[in-house]
Amino acid sequence: MTTKAERTRELLVDTALRLFRERGYEATTMRLVATEAGVSQGSAYYYFDGKDAFVLELYARIQEEHRERALPLLREGASLADNLRTVLHTGLDTMSPYHSFGATMLHVALSRSSAVSPFSTESGPARAAATDLMRQVLAASRGTRTTTVHPRLAELLWMAYLGVTLHWVTDSSPQQRRTRELADGLAPIISRVVSLSRLPVGRGLAADVFALVDRLAAPSSDRSAP
Repeated sequence: MTTKAERTRELLVDTALRLFRERGYEATTMRLVATEAGVSQGSAYYYFDGKDAFVLELYARIQEEHRERALPLLREGASLADNLRTVLHTGLDTMSPYHSFGATMLHVALSRSSAVSPFSTESGPARAAATDLMRQVLAASRGTRTTTVHPRLAELLWMAYLGVTLHWVTDSSPQQRRTRELADGLAPIISRVVSLSRLPVGRGLAADVFALVDRLAAPSSDRSAP
């Protein structure tokens, strides 16, 4: 049985997400969320310290729903391309109701200093959940469960999924058809790249990729060091 506090919190989240879809991120304020939810602004701030917190809640919801959709559809021993295609499409299915909202806040999310950036500390739990789902993809697919597979390949798959998401946000084709085509075409390419990572030259290339990623993710003071 849910408590009154839990119901209020859920109401605020649902209201904020509805307003994000209807009015966009910039036009949605904490005052508006509180008014639409029928609570005081002080109560809204008691549960959430700002509208970024609603976005982080959305990230968590999307990751949970994506996992629930995708895991039953992964096929043990199937090719990585097939399982990855499944995960990409179920991710797009999960995000579908929020397409208009995504476009309005893209510039906010792209800022590395923003709490709602997919690379931010605040987004860490959602990022970890998404990476873990990619780890499940690798575990289910044939040829990707050996010790020769790079230990951070799940992270690389998540980055590829992030690229698909970025394309989806800006995709104006009906039902984001072009992004669906991108997912279908990208999955086998990534599968071939992962196959190469099991070879010595491929493992070296993967190590170089992650070294570059880590360098770009470091604070600017660290990146400027020789």
